[in-house]
Amino acid sequence: MNENTRTGPDSQLSGHCLCGGVSYEVHGPARPVWNCHCWRCRRWTGHFMAGTNCRQEHLHFVSDDSLAWHHPADDPNVAYGFCRNCGGSLFWKVYEGPGDQADHIAICAGTLDVPTGLTTAGALFEVDASDYHTLDPNIETLIRE
Repeated sequence: MNENTRTGPDSQLSGHCLCGGVSYEVHGPARPVWNCHCWRCRRWTGHFMAGTNCRQEHLHFVSDDSLAWHHPADDPNVAYGFCRNCGGSLFWKVYEGPGDQADHIAICAGTLDVPTGLTTAGALFEVDASDYHTLDPNIETLIRE
């Protein structure tokens, strides 16, 4: 495990959307934050997705009455979780095949309560980053295109 992965008895993270309609806790390890600059994450978040992830079974909802999922028609193996009240982007997951539940779920890092104890450790699809954004040369490129 990476040194930035939260583990042990103090590994609980918590977070919520803008209006608080969706709130959650993570009871288990979380991966360091990765910045995804792909076109879909840019459109969904309004910038790039800074996200951590955890095992699906470690994510516990305190409140999820307003949680909704968007499944893009052109890629039915992914889903985007958001609050249908405030529109806040919260989660992303991928399925292996039809009806399959993802083992892990990505969490938009901006929805986490601070302190998180996490650091940004990687970047994905930097070639898709918008021209107004300056990439951080100190962040490792994990997937270029």
